[in-house]
Amino acid sequence: MDNVVKSQQSEASLEEFRTRLCDEFASITGSDTAVAQCYLAENDWDVERALNSFFEADRKAVFDEFEDLPDKSDTSKMSSKQTSLTDTVDCIDLTGDETACSSNTTAPSISEGPTVQGKEEDEAGKLSLLTWNVDGLDTVNLGERARGLCSYLVLYTPDVVFLQELIPPYIQYLKKRAVSYTIIEGNEDGYFTGIMLKKSRVKLLKSEIISYPTTAMMRNLLVAQVSFSGQELCLMTSHFESCKEQARERMTQLKMVLKGMREAPDNVTVLFGGDTNLRDPEVAKVGGLPVGVCDVWEHLGKQEHCRYTWDTKANSNKDVPYVSRCRFDRVYLRPAREGPRVGPEHMTLVGLEKLDCGRYTSDHWGIYCSFTVGSQC
Repeated sequence: MDNVVKSQQSEASLEEFRTRLCDEFASITGSDTAVAQCYLAENDWDVERALNSFFEADRKAVFDEFEDLPDKSDTSKMSSKQTSLTDTVDCIDLTGDETACSSNTTAPSISEGPTVQGKEEDEAGKLSLLTWNVDGLDTVNLGERARGLCSYLVLYTPDVVFLQELIPPYIQYLKKRAVSYTIIEGNEDGYFTGIMLKKSRVKLLKSEIISYPTTAMMRNLLVAQVSFSGQELCLMTSHFESCKEQARERMTQLKMVLKGMREAPDNVTVLFGGDTNLRDPEVAKVGGLPVGVCDVWEHLGKQEHCRYTWDTKANSNKDVPYVSRCRFDRVYLRPAREGPRVGPEHMTLVGLEKLDCGRYTSDHWGIYCSFTVGSQC
């Protein structure tokens, strides 16, 4: 009888484990549990193999969609509020080699976008950053949503861009259109992160990909050493483990990031941004942020308008039957301990406007930040 009971318990434990894997797979890929079960079962319940299989099967359709895209992104695909930011431009040219399609004004390329909030692109001592989970795993309207991202690059002309949930077709699209940026990829297959550096402002010195040894979701840390305005910066982006149940792994990844920030040379400023999936108690459990490292949102006064970057109350892309409002996307700064210091100046959310397809650029809002030299953190 004891053996029967143990067998039943073992079967129940296995079923619970596989149900959790299905939930995680569905959450990552945006699929349902039936699809998740199919891919996991075919791959011996190995999450990473199942994810690779899923992405490979979906890739051809995504490539076809991107190949069919026109070369221009019309600002008519934005709402009137969005187009007010470019009131002299009727059509944004993402390739930079053609004129506007519906006016006599030459549309800006990504390297020639209009200024936003008084930012002058050639202003010394100012640094701008955009970090965004672009949800490349959701292939519905992906072409139009990718053009939406490019339109924001034109509008804000950020010096540094951190992107998460890229897939190969998305990165190829960006390479074709964002020619004024150096693009660094966190992987070649599946889904991954990326860093974009404005060539006229930021010089890449070297980059590396640091693996998370215990990730089950193909996550890593992408690091770039760069030179900006005579200073050396260490730029980091990552997509921490997803799902509530993965708190332990997520905290392990956070510890690795914070260790890297803390141990960077004294003359180097470190900027981290990405989709951390963190909950505030998890940050507290690892001991909080080290001395000298600040959460930019907290430093700027915890402004309510840019608190929630994952907000199913306002963002309908996922069409979920529940309301979830979380600050998953975060920006951390550790200023150089020697020489001029970089300090946070401004933060806002981007991507709040629907495209013509009725969806947003991503299921996450992006974070746009600006920094000044000489401030304290």
